[in-house]
Amino acid sequence: MYIENKSAGPDGGEIIGVARIGRVEFSKTGRSVYYKGRTFQSLNGSGFKANYFDVESHERYWISGPRKDGEDGLYGRRPTPIDEDVREEYWTVIRKLPQKKNQKTT
Repeated sequence: MYIENKSAGPDGGEIIGVARIGRVEFSKTGRSVYYKGRTFQSLNGSGFKANYFDVESHERYWISGPRKDGEDGLYGRRPTPIDEDVREEYWTVIRKLPQKKNQKTT
C-alpha cells in the first residue's frame, strides 16, 4: 500500500507528507489497517486529503493501493521509499518493471 502522513506540517494540514510503499494488514471489518506495529482507523470520509488516522498519535494518513503508473502521491510522482519486504513484488507484479526490482525508491 501507499502510506502518506498528512499531519506533518506545522498546521497539521500538510498536502505532501512523508510517504512510503509497504505491506499492511486489514482488520476483518476493513475499518482498521495495521502497519509496522501501528494501528490506523478509517476517517469514514470525513478527512481532508486523508482517509485514516493513527490511533496513538492521531496523525492523519492517506493509505491506498499503489498505482501501476507510480503516480501515488496526491500531486503526482515523487521518489518514495519502498519497504524491503515488498520491493521485488512492487516492481514485478504491480509496476510490471522487473528490471527495476533492485531499486529502493519509486
